[in-house]
Amino acid sequence: MYLVAGLGNPGAKYTNTRHNAGFNSIDALADRFHIDVSEKKHKALCGRGAIEGQKVVLLKPQTFMNLSGESLRAAMDYYKLTPEEVIVIYDDVSLDPGQLRIRLKGSAGGHNGIKSIIAHLGTQEFPRIKVGVGAKPPRMDLADYVLGHFSKEEQETMEEAGREAAAAVVMMLTDGPERAMNHFNMKKKPAGEP
Repeated sequence: MYLVAGLGNPGAKYTNTRHNAGFNSIDALADRFHIDVSEKKHKALCGRGAIEGQKVVLLKPQTFMNLSGESLRAAMDYYKLTPEEVIVIYDDVSLDPGQLRIRLKGSAGGHNGIKSIIAHLGTQEFPRIKVGVGAKPPRMDLADYVLGHFSKEEQETMEEAGREAAAAVVMMLTDGPERAMNHFNMKKKPAGEP
């Protein structure tokens, strides 16, 4: 069994903000595999199902971003999972909008949700999918930026990124993380570039 957790903040005012790229990716995965992510458990909304024959639990922590680790730890303990059996999907301001980056371990890189997960898991070694949301404009507060909403053009890019992140999860589960890294970590060319 695998736990696939998408990070974000609960509540309507945070819907489709940059910080909720992880939630959006879980929604795309749930839609694709007809998994209902509405059960309230482990301080999260969660749903159980199967992806290409592999049992999964999809998780959207409802603790707010900075406490995401509480929810993941509770779910991992309940299902007796190791960090290697967890995939975390979250936003990254160092990547262009829609760009994906899969890693098997690493530091929090300033992301408070990942800081919380590392603190609760006691390790940096867990697979993750970073979803690029673009760099913040100069002189803008980072918190204001990640809690801001996408423009109409960006929204289309991010909906596609959610579907791509879902496809990355599928490849990680079926073909292994290395194959998924080789496929999804290539830099995308902006639209219109040859």
